[in-house]
Amino acid sequence: MLGKWGKKDPVNMQFKSLIPATASGGGMSAASMYGVKQGTGAARSIDQGLIWAALALLFLGLVMVYSATVALPDSSKYANYQTTHFLVRHAFSIAVAFAAAFCVFQIPMKTWQELAPLVFLCCIALLILVLIPGIGKEVNGARRWLSLYVLNIQPSELMKMCAIIYAADYTVRKQAYMQRFGKVLFPMFMAMFLVGMLLLLEPDMGAFIVIVTVVFGILFLGGINARVFFGVLFALSAAFALLIAFSDYRRARLLAYLDPWEGDNALNKAYQLSHSLIAFGRGEVFGVGLGGSVEKLHYLPEAHTDFLLAVIGEELGFVGVTIVILLFLYIVKRCFAVGAQAIALERTFSGLVAKGVGIWIAVQCFINMGVNLGVLPTKGLTLPLMSYGGSAILVTCAALALVLRIDFENRTMMRGGAA
Repeated sequence: MLGKWGKKDPVNMQFKSLIPATASGGGMSAASMYGVKQGTGAARSIDQGLIWAALALLFLGLVMVYSATVALPDSSKYANYQTTHFLVRHAFSIAVAFAAAFCVFQIPMKTWQELAPLVFLCCIALLILVLIPGIGKEVNGARRWLSLYVLNIQPSELMKMCAIIYAADYTVRKQAYMQRFGKVLFPMFMAMFLVGMLLLLEPDMGAFIVIVTVVFGILFLGGINARVFFGVLFALSAAFALLIAFSDYRRARLLAYLDPWEGDNALNKAYQLSHSLIAFGRGEVFGVGLGGSVEKLHYLPEAHTDFLLAVIGEELGFVGVTIVILLFLYIVKRCFAVGAQAIALERTFSGLVAKGVGIWIAVQCFINMGVNLGVLPTKGLTLPLMSYGGSAILVTCAALALVLRIDFENRTMMRGGAA
């Protein structure tokens, strides 16, 4: 990328204007500016804090998924399952995610930038493939999975990471036209329209909301015209409002969210929300103890996926939920710090990718936690790194491996090596 733009890269010039002079000039070095400890050992080549925070969430999620599913075989739906079925599958998903993250880490960011358009097109092809009867796997009325026998792949999860890589590359390539709607925003708007139509056919509106938010967040960080950006943001908000207004199911879910205790809402459209709130109420400050949840005993649907935080709140209480939130905040903070450091080193594509991953994790956590706490309408989004789901775990770990790769290349450059 440096060779492509040279020292007068307009993207870097724009971003460097937002970075304190100490990060690129005299005084404090870029390394110390962003909390990077100097050293030459292998341990100094990666962000250990980010790794430990991610591992803590992964293994706490493993414990809580087991706790949330241990009683599922008592129901008729899972009568043939062992009590350890979900524990074993989730552990296998984490092992596969580690392998995928290791492979992703080995690929230089320069290669990711070169492959960005191809990766995005391949992911769109998967979104089309999953809609074909006989190829896409249908579960509970939704066609979102491609079966690989050993595990199921969810293309909508892959699109989250692919969209970040593509949007970062697109922003770098279009930097000279960032103030022009027709040159920058309209082509990306049409690309997101295509992705949105494919996702809504599955349907997976939650993934669509996350992807659109992250992509336009990257464009905003890339310096797009603010007036145009907020105009498109308003248009997208209006489009989402229309999607809700013309869907009886979505409209009923929204009205139930506004007052979950009115009429039969608590037993109907707001059933999940009402039991989630009951779980948090039972947990109080320190929780009822690990394994002591009552709501997971067939009262709270999808307790191991979308509503895992409610089980954490019931069993580990306010303290447990606070620890989870702080760990996610630390990961998001490190993503943005690594991204800012990359931009200070004139590695704009890498910086936008790292910040895009931070936006993604922050947005999805906010929506999942908001749904669990009754702050947002019920929407099927998992809690990153923690909820049961092989594709989500794999892609999130791969995305964090990208951030670690960016940080590794940053540190290599600051030690005088080639990224």
